[in-house]
Amino acid sequence: MLNEARHHRGRVIGGRRVGWIVALTVGAGVTLAAGPARVALEESVPARTDISVPARGAGPGFTIEQVLSAPFPSELVAAPTGGAIAWVFDSVGARNIWVAAPPTYAAHRVTAYTGDDGQVITDVRWISGARGLVYVRGGNANGRGEIANPALIPTGVEQAVWTVALGPGMRAIGAPRRLGEGHSPAASLSGGRIAFVEKDQIWWTTIDERTAAAQLLHTRGKASTLRWSPDGVRLAFVSDRGAHSFIGVYDLSARALTYLAPSVDRDGDPTWSPDGHRVAFVRRPARTRSSVFGAQRVGQPWSIWIADVATGIGRGVWRAGDGRGSVFRELDDADQLFWATGDHIVFPWEHDGWEHLYSVAAAGGDATPLTPGDYEVEQVALTSDRAALIVSSNRNDLERRHLWRVPVTAGSSVERVVLDPDDTTRRDIEWSPTPLPDGNGVALLFSNSATPALPGVVKETPGPIVDLARSVVPASFPLSSLVEPQEVTFTAADGMEIHGQIFLPPGDDPAHPSPHPAVVFFHGGSRREMLLGWHYMQYYYNAYGMNQYLASRGYVVLSVNYRSGIGYGLNFREALNYGATGGSEYSDVVGAGLFLRGRGDVDPARIGAWGGSYGGYLTALALARSSDLYAAGVDWHGVHDWNLEFDAMIPGWDTERDLQARRLAYSSSPMSSTAAWRSPVLLIQGDDDRNVVFDQTVQLTEDLRARGVHVETLVFPDEEHDFLQHRHWVEAYRATAEFLDRMLGKKE
Repeated sequence: MLNEARHHRGRVIGGRRVGWIVALTVGAGVTLAAGPARVALEESVPARTDISVPARGAGPGFTIEQVLSAPFPSELVAAPTGGAIAWVFDSVGARNIWVAAPPTYAAHRVTAYTGDDGQVITDVRWISGARGLVYVRGGNANGRGEIANPALIPTGVEQAVWTVALGPGMRAIGAPRRLGEGHSPAASLSGGRIAFVEKDQIWWTTIDERTAAAQLLHTRGKASTLRWSPDGVRLAFVSDRGAHSFIGVYDLSARALTYLAPSVDRDGDPTWSPDGHRVAFVRRPARTRSSVFGAQRVGQPWSIWIADVATGIGRGVWRAGDGRGSVFRELDDADQLFWATGDHIVFPWEHDGWEHLYSVAAAGGDATPLTPGDYEVEQVALTSDRAALIVSSNRNDLERRHLWRVPVTAGSSVERVVLDPDDTTRRDIEWSPTPLPDGNGVALLFSNSATPALPGVVKETPGPIVDLARSVVPASFPLSSLVEPQEVTFTAADGMEIHGQIFLPPGDDPAHPSPHPAVVFFHGGSRREMLLGWHYMQYYYNAYGMNQYLASRGYVVLSVNYRSGIGYGLNFREALNYGATGGSEYSDVVGAGLFLRGRGDVDPARIGAWGGSYGGYLTALALARSSDLYAAGVDWHGVHDWNLEFDAMIPGWDTERDLQARRLAYSSSPMSSTAAWRSPVLLIQGDDDRNVVFDQTVQLTEDLRARGVHVETLVFPDEEHDFLQHRHWVEAYRATAEFLDRMLGKKE
């Protein structure tokens, strides 16, 4: 549930965003096939614009392998010059970097890794002059310094920084070259310098191999968030010292290190001014006792500071007020501040209860709203002329994401980036906004309810998407067999309105529906939102495919966007008494079950639940407290006792002053209600889970066995929370479907 992901939004359960992992065990009665599936990607594919959705209907059945066979794109980045773009395709576990360049944008692969080896590719960056790419291969280390090795490679694995040179036609020149162990590379826009982090320290090298990788600085704390100045002579970074953090700037020519306006607070998110003389950053007030998985609507106000890099002297230029927006809410992006034209800073703020963009002069003053309305801004990128931002948001469509062009000048019109040829059949989800240099369009990733995620380019905004890689989708992918999920709302047990999507089995007569078994799906996070189509995060992308698979097998599937998730404003996300402070989401769990029980196409005696991470927590709550409503469930790496997580996350959590909070956390946990648990359950987790401690599954299994509850387990040795091997997704989903079939009495 708790999750990591390539984005940087705090602790979450489910998906890969924060860094907790999950293990899976094989228990009695569950037999899994090994053997990874394989699908080959073409070496070069043409760009296309014929991307309309095919006719939908009751197509033939399909396998879980088929519905998860399409490559998943991520790490989309644009070259600093020339208009080329790069991204990573994960094709059934084999990750490779692809590139497409104008004018044809024919996509081709520039690395040649094979096999479902569990080794991720992240942090893709262009080298100055678009002469090549730098990237990281291999996952992060756990608390014992171990790199995840779910493929059980006997020789071991590493996390290292690599580079691949590109020549004419953006083709690879030779094999990739290893720069050294580490992660988080930053490539300067001039000078050919590459900085990266190894064992919390900053290392560097030059791309022309004239300088061997060496430690650049020897500093206290943990270095992160490396940012080169525009001239490539200075490097800004965050130095995490535990309860506080500094912004450091190292001048390579002067060999001098300066910390900018150091304080007791937590400084982060450094952003250079266009002239390279100043750095703006976010200052979060000192807070030694973290509130985790409980509502935090207000707090000590955060602020924006600007410092002179030559002297280190800084000043606050803007401060959030008390009340709404006083707690900093990050964008789902690496950057939080944007130094725009007119010497203005653009930043996110929840002043009106929704995540929006505001602008303030670098000299100081009041903030001006740029994106007002009842919707959330999620991802943001600044255009090369710094006059506009391309944002991904759910404006006018709360259950999807679309790209919008937002001028920096307040009061200017906001416009859609993508021009839909037919709004009734083409309802895309668009994310990863990536402006191309010199105003030559926008690259993006997109999907819809049938079409899996793909990279694309909009050459002129607004305009149609030029599809860059449609032909890599395997012929066996069940494009025409998927159902169209429908948006629904229902009432929680305490009266709150909850949104979700329902997947109906194909072939039913709407006037005379047959009673089907049903399953409620709870996403992870909890800072997540399921959408009306293929998701922009791979964890939930796979979950969407699983829900489609269950619908194809005759289940009515309800995917619930429960309280404490995103997309519906601050008060919904910071729901009162949620998580470890009361488990108020349980009202949504009950409401979802009652909603299905009241439908004519659902057999009320055959309702189950499944979910991962935070969704595993809610699945366990459903079974522990509502076994009369939920007949069975599958709990992927769920939290069963909040105190186990806090013991691992918060130093000093077990001190005397936390006893009351510990009691509340336990009473909000499934473990406090197992005396009433009667429904059978399948528990799934990987034992190198960095998001949810593996003991969550161990202790619940022990407790349920002692009570005589039917419990099965599926464990993957050395696997993380967000599974790194494709075959483990397939095995776990197969086991989930087979278990639900057995326990809910599904008729073939």
